[in-house]
Amino acid sequence: MDPWILITLTAAFAQTLRFMAQKQLKTVGLSTGGATFARFLFSAPLVAVLILSYAAASGQALPGTSGRFWTFAMVGGAAQILATMCIVALFSHRNFAVGITFKKTEVVQTAVVSTIVLDEGVSARGALAIGIGFLGVLLLSDPPGGTGPWRRRLFNRAAGLGLLSGVFFAFSAVGYRGASLALESGDVILRAGCTLAIVTACQTAVMALWLAVRENGQIGQVVAAWRIAGLVGLASMVGSFCWFTAFTLQNAAYVNALGQVEILFSLGASVLVFRERLSWREGMGMALLTLSILVLILAL
Repeated sequence: MDPWILITLTAAFAQTLRFMAQKQLKTVGLSTGGATFARFLFSAPLVAVLILSYAAASGQALPGTSGRFWTFAMVGGAAQILATMCIVALFSHRNFAVGITFKKTEVVQTAVVSTIVLDEGVSARGALAIGIGFLGVLLLSDPPGGTGPWRRRLFNRAAGLGLLSGVFFAFSAVGYRGASLALESGDVILRAGCTLAIVTACQTAVMALWLAVRENGQIGQVVAAWRIAGLVGLASMVGSFCWFTAFTLQNAAYVNALGQVEILFSLGASVLVFRERLSWREGMGMALLTLSILVLILAL
């Protein structure tokens, strides 16, 4: 088994744990911005210590950066903040498993972004996967009850947040891969870790400034909820480090395609942990998206 496969599976599992903890943060009074900030505040120092320790132990110097690196890194970091805010907000409208499934439309959108930015094409099987996934999204976008004008049922806040998160996560994945590959030296772990450390530090500063100006008191509430927020940060660090390493080793579209296994993890969490029930329509939508994932993986 190629290393990137195991690393990606670990990243998907850790990310599921992180979203589970963030869903809990929403129940203790944190805003969407506060719940998003928690992942950066507690993971940034952990990442910095980890990568500095690794560089010292391996005898490597920290790699130099370039304008290309900073462009990719900042675009990826900003897109990740926006994507995380969208998915956390979505949890207030739909259940956990469906929220994560909406997010996972990123695999289709990553293929499109990769084609434009990194000159990676889409095969015929890839196009078929896009079509199947689109049908799944149509089913998932229909809110519980399924009554009323079809335009309102299809074009609703939950669907918009989910699809928008996928767009931002796609730009984030491509940005991080581009940034890691743009570093001037270092092995895979060092380049992935340095990219993650720099991006996470910048994200923490930006989110802190935003909350201080726009959501007074949220920073204090995040710190007060340190038990759950700390778990968010720890899971975020493990997941992000694995994602960055996988993006360094392999094409971002391939990594995100395999990362769709997170849907199965989230389904288990939704039913077993949050005791949420899935409707027939939601189950069919998730099944179609899962099928599109399998087709896309075969196309790769």
